[in-house]
Amino acid sequence: MTEPARPPGRELPPFPEDITTRLPVADAWVATARTEDVRFPYDGRAFATAPVGDEDLARRAVRHAASLRPVVARLPSRVRRSVLLGVAAELGRATQAMEDLLVLETGKPRTDCRTEVVRAIGTWEAAADEVAHLHGETVPLDLLPSGDGMTGFWTRRPIGVVVGIAGFNYPMMLATHKIAPALAAGCPIVVKPAPATPLATLWLVRMVREQLAAAGAPAGAVQLVTGDASVGHALTTHPETAAVSFTGSAAIGHRIARDSAPRKVVLELGSNAALVVASDADLDAAADAVVRGGTYASGQACISVQRVIAVQEVAAELERKVADRLAQVVVGDPREADTRVSALIDEAATDRVLAWTAEAVDAGARLVHGGAREGRCITPTLLAGVPDGLPVWDEEVFGPVVCLRAVPDLDTAYALVNASRYGLHAAVFTRGLNTAFAAIDALETGGVVVNDVPGYRCDIAPYGGVKDSGTGREGPRFAIGELTVTRMAVIRP
Repeated sequence: MTEPARPPGRELPPFPEDITTRLPVADAWVATARTEDVRFPYDGRAFATAPVGDEDLARRAVRHAASLRPVVARLPSRVRRSVLLGVAAELGRATQAMEDLLVLETGKPRTDCRTEVVRAIGTWEAAADEVAHLHGETVPLDLLPSGDGMTGFWTRRPIGVVVGIAGFNYPMMLATHKIAPALAAGCPIVVKPAPATPLATLWLVRMVREQLAAAGAPAGAVQLVTGDASVGHALTTHPETAAVSFTGSAAIGHRIARDSAPRKVVLELGSNAALVVASDADLDAAADAVVRGGTYASGQACISVQRVIAVQEVAAELERKVADRLAQVVVGDPREADTRVSALIDEAATDRVLAWTAEAVDAGARLVHGGAREGRCITPTLLAGVPDGLPVWDEEVFGPVVCLRAVPDLDTAYALVNASRYGLHAAVFTRGLNTAFAAIDALETGGVVVNDVPGYRCDIAPYGGVKDSGTGREGPRFAIGELTVTRMAVIRP
């Protein structure tokens, strides 16, 4: 173990020492020219170091991945499946230490970090199950006279080298959603974590490479390079990169899509998720969902509740219930079990969220609750009557801020949801089945959740957005589909 400055009163979790100074490039762990401190967002103290890569390492990684394309593509299904299950088992054995590391690295409350590890394990297991479902089908070529007597079938083949870029908010789980489907599909992958949160992903990649080696497969099938935007550009635009899977902001995702063309891109981008409350809704359940969905991960989730749109006759009561519940949310040290909101990833993010909140109040919105700095944290915030055209309503706030607006009817509510440039997930609370199905039909989003938070995500389901929220779908089955291509075979006897 390294001995960096420790967060006061806590011991560091037992993660491997080599991940603090070396990067997994090619088949070895390579020392980098420099390292950077990894800081605990709650107090800003450095608790470890991490290796910093560069463009040369990025290009070297892609070249090595390209050299392994035929080897990884030919790995038997049983080998790929055993590797994926082995990673799930190893992650299960390291659950507590990984959870502790995620708390320190991301600053997320412990409960959210525990959820991240549990979901990641399930995703590795689900990807292992999907290996057995990679198949094609026959094609009746004789539907046309030219196909008489001929046999046709198609299969799915690996797309090639994949580059996976993950965000800081759920770094290990987001990387899982890229690495596991790539290996299941038979693709080598190079991963780039967010600069602020590299360690949990480095540890995960170490586990994957150990499982690959144990199965007789090349460890270099999975590599990781840290660094700034120049490293990401080198990875995504390399001529031997076949597909890019990115999770992060819309602005960066759009730039990646432009710069990396004509490569395949899967983009999981931002949102300002809406929760619609009908007049027949269970208001206690809706208020619970607003608070839970608006504060988990301290609001740093692309499908956290940001816009609450309630019909006029229940809006005032809903506002009171939400405000009462927000006052009970525990704000503080993310290492404590009862904390639900803690510091954002850095001071710049905190300053931005507070500035957006103040701008809304200056423009006429009512500050119902919160909106203040508490140490390095933001108290959970409820704004009412936020006008259009302000970033706290129009853009992705990525903090513990919820905006409530009253509307005359559900049609107006649905139109307001759809007026956003984003379309990832939305939710509706209602007791009526007709209303539920009307919302599913009307809302222009990648997912519609009835009577739960828009942040509900089942990791085996298709997940992704429309409009500026991205392209393509994640979830092992669907991500494997994105990372494979059809190959048609035609045989004339």
